[in-house]
Amino acid sequence: MSATIIDGKAFAATVRARVAAHVARLKSEYGIAPGLAVVLVGNDPASEVYVRNKGIATRETGMQSFEHKLPADVPAATLYALIDRLNADPTVHGILVQFPVPSQLSEAEIVARIDPAKDVDGLHVLNAGLLATGGRAMVSCTPLGCLMLLRDQLGSLSGMNAVVVGRSNLVGKPMAQLLLRESCTVTIAHSRTRDLAAVCRGADILVAAVGRPRMITGEFIKPGATVIDVGINRIAHDGKTRLVGDVDFASAVAVAGAITPVPGGVGPMTIACLLANTVTAACRANGLDEPEGLTA
Repeated sequence: MSATIIDGKAFAATVRARVAAHVARLKSEYGIAPGLAVVLVGNDPASEVYVRNKGIATRETGMQSFEHKLPADVPAATLYALIDRLNADPTVHGILVQFPVPSQLSEAEIVARIDPAKDVDGLHVLNAGLLATGGRAMVSCTPLGCLMLLRDQLGSLSGMNAVVVGRSNLVGKPMAQLLLRESCTVTIAHSRTRDLAAVCRGADILVAAVGRPRMITGEFIKPGATVIDVGINRIAHDGKTRLVGDVDFASAVAVAGAITPVPGGVGPMTIACLLANTVTAACRANGLDEPEGLTA
């Protein structure tokens, strides 16, 4: 048996095309140009690449891109003043501060400062609460992308057993909430779960978001299960650095029914869903129907 490879790159291109179509409609019918503001503090090379790619993707869909770069030693008050201005700016519908930030800044305080309606990363406590209680939340981009891939691969998820390995606020917890909303039976597993392999083998849907390279091997996987690998880990191999997931792809692909690769699986969906969230925020801000096919 060899699993179907879920092509996240191709599906992300489809999502970006849907976003572009919604943006064109908002501009032509309502004169609304969705805007995404990204704030980068310092000069971390990886963060600079992410921010540059987000800006390119934003402009390619016809949205406005507002990029703000601050020095690494910026005082918290200066960053907060910028966030306050972006919160008040009607042309900005989504705000994202690129993490990590320098040590003098608090990521929790930054998230709390962002208007929940513009929190396109879905990290504000209000959005987490709305998601948990079935409300209209802004949903974290990576879990939203995982959900879109699962719907596309499986159709209805109702009644399936789902195991999420990882309990972070960014991925694990919101992923579990999204699966609950799809009427899955959900287990959250983590580093202290007893007999993790046995727990994972009960899953029709297995989402690996633990941040440990190749931790989930083929013996953890129920034959025919759908495996979503959220992990992005850099490891040394033959004198070079390569990306691997939290799943040992070589052993998992022989057991699973479908699986996302790393790279090329979940990763491309994250930026696509950031764009989708920005369009959703723009629609909500103007009292319009949410874009079909781009929300949870």
